[in-house]
Amino acid sequence: MKISSPEEFAEVFDVSRETIDRLQIYENLLKKWNPKINLVARGTLGDAWARHFADSAQISDIAPKNARLWVDIGSGGGFPGAVLAIVNKEKRPDAKHYLVESDKRKAAFLRTVARQTGADFSVFDQRAEDIPPFAADVVTARALAPLETLVGLAARHLAPRGVAILPKGANVENEIETALALWRFDLEKFPSVTDPSAAILKLGDIRNA
Repeated sequence: MKISSPEEFAEVFDVSRETIDRLQIYENLLKKWNPKINLVARGTLGDAWARHFADSAQISDIAPKNARLWVDIGSGGGFPGAVLAIVNKEKRPDAKHYLVESDKRKAAFLRTVARQTGADFSVFDQRAEDIPPFAADVVTARALAPLETLVGLAARHLAPRGVAILPKGANVENEIETALALWRFDLEKFPSVTDPSAAILKLGDIRNA
């Protein structure tokens, strides 16, 4: 699916002009900060609406309708956590978003995004392994670690009926097989709207193998 502009993003995700304005502020901040702290690969900045915004926003429609507490671990430049906070401000106004990013400079960037866009999310500049468990309804992470590692991190921060929603690339089947050597979980797999070789994994009832 081609999503290369704010207008195409608004059409695909059915969001308001206000949400698009927030994302445009975010895009400008990315361009300003990226040369200093390498938030995303430089070559992807020109395709931010697909590679970063749409890739993140698609998670909102996969999550349970009653999800209230969302935790994004290893947030980096804010994908998917900050984008979800911006989109969910309109789509899920009762949702609360926490972003966990141990790099102090990236955490400072994320707080700037929250302040300048008016998105309601909190930033924790700690490691996901060290911060007390959140008991979240949804845990997300993108490009942070192999699935076998992510499953354990997500399980630590999930409420008993919570789900982990994890974008994965072309190696997804191998990652699932490796993770199943250590873990058991309910699994749903969704095609990515931005990359036909990628998938979004939705994991629940995570337990040791």
